Amino acid sequence: MKTRKAEFNRFEAILRDYAMSFPGATEDFPWGERAVKVNKKVFVFMGQGEAGFGISVKLPQSLEDALALEYTEPTHYGLGKHGWVTVHLDQAPNISIEMLKRWIAESYRAVAPKKLIAQLDSRAR
Repeated sequence: MKTRKAEFNRFEAILRDYAMSFPGATEDFPWGERAVKVNKKVFVFMGQGEAGFGISVKLPQSLEDALALEYTEPTHYGLGKHGWVTVHLDQAPNISIEMLKRWIAESYRAVAPKKLIAQLDSRAR
């Protein structure tokens, strides 16, 4: 269990740093979970509970593909009906950090203002 905890801590650090690299990203801690926001709107929740580490992201393009995976579910509290998906990393032993980064990027693009998306796109060139 200690090994999994260390792995979750590493995942959280990598994903947190990645999410915070987006233009206008800020961090908040509502309900004891880490939330990364842009323009006061959350684009990723991260948390470690008894079961392990998980994230929730908004996926307007890849929602159906993400929900087909056995370690995902619609996010609770009514967010699932708005395209939010929770990924249970404790149930995903071989999940790719790159896939999680793609989902965080998709979620950012779903909530960020156009001017910040344009700034992001200009950095990629």
